[in-house]
Amino acid sequence: MSVSIYAEASPNPESMKFVLNNNLLADGVSVDYPNVEAAANSPLAQELFNFDYVGRVFIAQNFVTVTKTQPELGWTQLIPELRQFLKSYVEAGGPIFTVDPAAEQKAAQAATAGDPTQQEGQIAQKVIDLLDNYVRPAVEQDGGNITFKSYHEGVVTVNLQGSCSGCPSATVTLKSGIENLLKRMVPEVQSVVAEGVMV
Repeated sequence: MSVSIYAEASPNPESMKFVLNNNLLADGVSVDYPNVEAAANSPLAQELFNFDYVGRVFIAQNFVTVTKTQPELGWTQLIPELRQFLKSYVEAGGPIFTVDPAAEQKAAQAATAGDPTQQEGQIAQKVIDLLDNYVRPAVEQDGGNITFKSYHEGVVTVNLQGSCSGCPSATVTLKSGIENLLKRMVPEVQSVVAEGVMV
């Protein structure tokens, strides 16, 4: 199988999105590895962390976002090296994951869901639908992801992953974009807070 990959800039100057012509994950599933220890489930991510400038790896349906730790290194030097590595690895049939992340995520969501009231559960479902249908596609275009974590007494908690984590514009996007949309569509929502944003 021939793999073609192109690099696409993200709003975070330290993150680059590498888009492949084949799928790595099911639609709607993504994984974010802030360090090599977190990447135990992904041989691909572990290999990427062997590049000494790689600080974070995010994998979604058909792209990998790499965040570098050395601002002085320009992407023009790094893109050819990373693109060649990804192309060779995927073409050779290298393992992307040891356990399917979709199964892992379902188990984690069930564990953190707690026991919301029926009303909170209905509001949470509305929020999840809005995030999945309107917000996530836009965030994925920028090389990141947003996932619902919880809803409690008017406060929605989300996780920002990939290029969104550490992005200078993430807080603005969260407050002026996502929070406004959710408040308009779900009147019970009072505010949106994010985990994974390093401001």
